[in-house]
Amino acid sequence: MRGVRGLLVVAVLVAGCGQLSDTHHRPGNSHEVATAPPRAVSGEVAVPITIARGQVSPPSGWVEIRKGQPVAITVTSDVADELHVHGYDVEADLLAGKAVTVRFTADVAGVFQVETHENKLVLTQLAVK
Repeated sequence: MRGVRGLLVVAVLVAGCGQLSDTHHRPGNSHEVATAPPRAVSGEVAVPITIARGQVSPPSGWVEIRKGQPVAITVTSDVADELHVHGYDVEADLLAGKAVTVRFTADVAGVFQVETHENKLVLTQLAVK
């Protein structure tokens, strides 16, 4: 069973951007995009990510989130790009040298990839339980 679950995760990751977005599209999902410094929100999961010279820091991994918990992903990139949170259909323009924060409530269980579109970097994965 464990091997099947691992294959499923790999299959989802290999499926790519369009497939995940189409499969998990959520019209009307509310989210906030801000270029001002992030403000702390009680109980919020803060996910700070930096992209420099094509490298993601911290290295891409998993962030575990409780279903219903607010999430703030702050990305600072040295090049312009587009941020995409799969499953929540949250997108934001990344501006070179500027921190961009997207906020939303993780109200759907599953594993969702966070990536950039232009440079096709996987930033992290959200495991919502």
